[in-house]
Amino acid sequence: MICQVNMVTYYTVTVPGAWLTLLYIKLVGKDDESKRTLLFSFWGFVNFFLGRAKTTTFSVKQPVSLGELRVIELDKRSLFCGWPAWFVSKVEIKVETPPEGPEGEVYLFPIYRWIADGQPHLFREAKAWTQEADALLLSQYGRKKELKQRKRDYQWDDYVEGVPHCMDSSNPLDLPAEVKFSYTKYTTLVYTLATSLVQLNLQGVSTSKDTWMNIEEIAKVWGSTTGGFWLFQLLFRFVIWLFPLFATKGTAHRDGTRCSVREYVQEHWTEDAFFGYQYLNGVNPILIRRCNALPDNFPVTNDMLSLPNGRSLEEEMEKGNIFLLDYKNLDLDEFGFVANIIDGEQQYLAAPLVLLHSTSDDKLMPIAIQLKQKESKDNPIFLPTDSKYDWLLAKIYVRSADFTEHQLNVHLLRTHLLAEVFAVSLLRNVPMVHPLYKLLIPHTRYTLQINNLARGFLISEKGFFNDNASSGGQALDPVLQKSMDSLTYSSLCPPDDIKERGVDSVPGYYYRDDALQLWPIIHRYVEGIIRYYYKTDAEVQKDNELQKWIKDIFKHGFHSNASSGVPQSLSSVDELMKFVTMVIFTGSAQHAAVNSGQFDYSGWMPNAPSTLRRPPPTTKGSSSESTMLETLPNVGTTAQGMAVTWTLSKKPTDFVQLGHHREEHFSEENPRKVIERFQAELAKCSVAIHDRNKSLEVPYTYMDPKLVENSVSI
Repeated sequence: MICQVNMVTYYTVTVPGAWLTLLYIKLVGKDDESKRTLLFSFWGFVNFFLGRAKTTTFSVKQPVSLGELRVIELDKRSLFCGWPAWFVSKVEIKVETPPEGPEGEVYLFPIYRWIADGQPHLFREAKAWTQEADALLLSQYGRKKELKQRKRDYQWDDYVEGVPHCMDSSNPLDLPAEVKFSYTKYTTLVYTLATSLVQLNLQGVSTSKDTWMNIEEIAKVWGSTTGGFWLFQLLFRFVIWLFPLFATKGTAHRDGTRCSVREYVQEHWTEDAFFGYQYLNGVNPILIRRCNALPDNFPVTNDMLSLPNGRSLEEEMEKGNIFLLDYKNLDLDEFGFVANIIDGEQQYLAAPLVLLHSTSDDKLMPIAIQLKQKESKDNPIFLPTDSKYDWLLAKIYVRSADFTEHQLNVHLLRTHLLAEVFAVSLLRNVPMVHPLYKLLIPHTRYTLQINNLARGFLISEKGFFNDNASSGGQALDPVLQKSMDSLTYSSLCPPDDIKERGVDSVPGYYYRDDALQLWPIIHRYVEGIIRYYYKTDAEVQKDNELQKWIKDIFKHGFHSNASSGVPQSLSSVDELMKFVTMVIFTGSAQHAAVNSGQFDYSGWMPNAPSTLRRPPPTTKGSSSESTMLETLPNVGTTAQGMAVTWTLSKKPTDFVQLGHHREEHFSEENPRKVIERFQAELAKCSVAIHDRNKSLEVPYTYMDPKLVENSVSI
């Protein structure tokens, strides 16, 4: 309860509970500051000291008003237990001032971090301040102190030469507490990884080096993964009932459609129409581009093709009906490297060129496939008119190449690694009080730790790629480095990218449709926040913290490559808004588009083999079912690939939907209203996508805002 006596001002301080802890606070206002004060009231102190309540309220009395509160200084003294960490979500302070002043004003101090030592820590009120507008001397001191510590905590490292830098941390346990997984997230992820083969009923075949006897044998194992062992499922449900901590909310199929997509892939993977469909709405929907002229190294002639109505290839290109897939990033011959060696056996990775034709009935059909980049006599162009297994095997080599292109370029490089660059640069250069920090910090949640784990378990010397993918071993680094050549600013912005690739009018391109819905929604959200704090271009130009942020991204994310088109500095409000929109889109919608469908499209191994055991055919007419089975991954590699894609596709346990925040960083009314409008627009978009999907044979759900997470967290 707030009391007032004469001219005395009372500040009611609400803080999270702690355990065996004494808490001291100093209040700093625009006009004055309080002394360092022990927070004490008998029952409040008892509740706080014993950690019996989620929040505890104390009263601080001041002889005069401090004016508008700007900063608090917290420090704690823990008894008997050394310095146990104390997680502080936020501190709320309600002010009762003299009669002539405002009454009952409430100040919010967002913190959302652990305090593990006995040192004083400065925290700012939730109102956002750019550096230039934040004139209070102590405020400027606090900004500098915070960033100085951040630069020590978040340092750059060069994990693979020539690709975006990452945070310098070899062990996820060494990460600062504020960016680590929650206990629930960590426990359920470990549990999921540890039991993936069991839950998929694959533990009996995961180490087998046998060749598959036939496709039906693969289907038999694949079918058993749908239900798994009934006894295990029963036990798993019992564990969840006893220990909600282990409940993985992502075990349900997304919107009820995942199982149907999986089954559709298994049933239709050999069909040309489905082969083409995947380049519009599968897990790699950004490779396809309109072909206006054939590449010099892809000598397809009209004599090879049978196009409708006797049209020539040139006529169809002129009409905009011919599209190209070019896997030049995978041309290991150019680097002098070979594909991976697994269990002593050489593996193979093709670098295909593929022509697709958009037909009058809105299908996208493959019409020519060349498996190597360099034209030669032993590099035939495969056609739909070839024998069944010549054509099917050619498509398998393309789909295997797409597995690598998707995983290393589209997924790892363009979402995970870039999201880490955006996050580390933000944490190093932008203080918590800055509007950009408040806007972007929800979109960095768990990114640093999931990337740390990926470097340890997926792309390390003993990781999945090294043990189970043709692009592992000495092939991995060159593929990543070559992929950097195609990493441009425009390719990260869907409106620009779709226009540049010439795919703005391809029918049935739901990735494009949903991306072009979400991009302006996110942009309007960013605009609402940014324009509230930056009225002129000059304010953007003068913001040193903002400029250091973009400079770090340009340097550490794009290696100061001006040809990437990434800005080296920000000169206008419009430029800032577009870049921030790209950052949010990349870490949320784009990641969902290329991550969530992995098990749907890659779980059925023949549709996306992680590796191939025979070199690309050099002649036609020699392929058979036996050839195909000897080319496909062995039984154990298949099982490992299914387990990994299943794990990576699962909806995170503590999923946070795009546009929704578990933390309060903004206190002003305007930004809060902008966030509400953003959520309303996303909800409307979700309904539209859901309604469209009702009529689709294969629903496209991956960019439904209801199913898109705020950040790269898996």
